[in-house]
Amino acid sequence: MYQKKIIYHQEKGVNLTIRELLKKWLIPKKWQHFFRIQQDVLINGTYHSFNTIVCDLDEITLNFNFPPRSEQHYLPGNDPVDVVYEDDDIIIVNKKAGKKTHPNIMTENDSLMNDVETYLTNGHPYMVHRIDMETSGLVLISKTPYLVPVFNRQLTTKTLHREYLALVKLDKEIPNSGTINLPISQDPNDVRKKIISSTGLDSVTKFKVIQKNDNYALLQLNLLTGRTHQLRIHLASQGWPIVNDPLYNPHKKTGNLLLFAHKLVFQQPFSEKFQIISAKLSKNMYNLICAYLKQPKSSPNPDN
Repeated sequence: MYQKKIIYHQEKGVNLTIRELLKKWLIPKKWQHFFRIQQDVLINGTYHSFNTIVCDLDEITLNFNFPPRSEQHYLPGNDPVDVVYEDDDIIIVNKKAGKKTHPNIMTENDSLMNDVETYLTNGHPYMVHRIDMETSGLVLISKTPYLVPVFNRQLTTKTLHREYLALVKLDKEIPNSGTINLPISQDPNDVRKKIISSTGLDSVTKFKVIQKNDNYALLQLNLLTGRTHQLRIHLASQGWPIVNDPLYNPHKKTGNLLLFAHKLVFQQPFSEKFQIISAKLSKNMYNLICAYLKQPKSSPNPDN
């Protein structure tokens, strides 16, 4: 059984019942039902009606005394993981380019999730979201299956934000900022690729130019939806393919894809607080970006 104890900090002038608080914490309705009928929500050690107002500094105990929605199991991996943040419930790691987020079949052991399985000697990883194999950067992983639906709802409600940095080739002019709102679907001629299609899934990307010259630009990108290859196909469709993209950039590939998931913003589970976790570009990627933009290597890291 997974148990979570929380000291509740009441917002000034906001009175919430147990039911309203569980809803605000994005607890699935079915789980709220289990909590109520099993009396597994305790206030200061005692069960109360769900219409009870929760007071400041009350201790709330949540006993997840029911099966999770799904279980995930991974073989141990062999590579070390770059841990950017870790607490009792989650771990955020900086994935290298060329490493898959998760295995495609259960017998594989060379993905990030396999490596985190080895790292968590007293637990197991549960995937919240993924990034492309060619993309480097931050990946949030839960240590319990009970938080996965909560984070999934954060993704759906845009409470969990993901921000990227990308170096693009300017085959066309680019404005200083903007929004790309183009639906994406599967390429019928290539299972590896996506295409822009009116019958595809809604896909929205915001971009802002951080720095540019005549040939290249460093962009800050915000995902408002999370489609496979969204950033890569959206930017390529505008004439700004990401440097070294093997699928959507027609120019010669000379190294790793220059796309980096550098920031995660999310609501702490069972809390009103938001957390911002960021990571710096690797030295190699930073030096490459400086070279493409013809900036001295003593220039500030664009992630700072």
